[in-house]
Amino acid sequence: MSDINSDNRKVVIELQNVFRDFHVGDETVHALRGVSFKIYEGEFVTIMGKSGSGKSTLLNQLGCLDTPSRGEYYLDGISVRKMKKPERAVLRNRKIGFVFQNYNLLPKTTSIENVELPLMYNPGISAKERRERSIEALKAVGLGNRLYHKSNQMSGGQMQRVAIARALVNNPAVLLADEATGNLDTRTSFEILVLFQKLHAAGRTIIFVTHNPDIANYSSRNIVLRDGIVRSDEVNNNILSAAKALAELPPSRDD
Repeated sequence: MSDINSDNRKVVIELQNVFRDFHVGDETVHALRGVSFKIYEGEFVTIMGKSGSGKSTLLNQLGCLDTPSRGEYYLDGISVRKMKKPERAVLRNRKIGFVFQNYNLLPKTTSIENVELPLMYNPGISAKERRERSIEALKAVGLGNRLYHKSNQMSGGQMQRVAIARALVNNPAVLLADEATGNLDTRTSFEILVLFQKLHAAGRTIIFVTHNPDIANYSSRNIVLRDGIVRSDEVNNNILSAAKALAELPPSRDD
């Protein structure tokens, strides 16, 4: 791995020799087998791997949904491994913005109401501030004109933008995207990639977990997992422009 400018960049994610074992009947499944890496503030990292590579298990570790069997995980300098579930829930809410393949929006609920959700768990934020921050986040993803649209009145791309706004509203240390373009057509996928590249350019730290190798062309670094081990970890010195790729696609019938 190339640690370009790593000396003066803040470490947001650090895994130290992380193992995760699962007991299935009499067998022990070694899902992660000594995974170590650091992710620095402002990186856009893709994590790739085929089915059975340990990718989903790693995602659960990074998202504080699970803890290592052995090894250490530090999120924004905080050790996660010995945390109790309620502590992890608070840390997850404050430090991680999740973007899911299936959007995970509340049905028949407005964009603002969906985006406000993560802030509901923070008693220090007033209803007025919740609303203001939600509107700001929706404007940041290009949905300033969709504030009161309900999820059943939006396209897949618009719903994913609402989900990204919801992930941003807490100003998290890291955006964690799980197959965030997996349910979208090619054109809409590139529109979402354009948005992620804009967020990256603005200094956001992004981890994009995917099985699609093409996505790695648009990130700043790519980690490949196989059989629970990091097989490669490479900086991308030739980041392609998602906006350029989008412009080169044939226009859709709606355009």
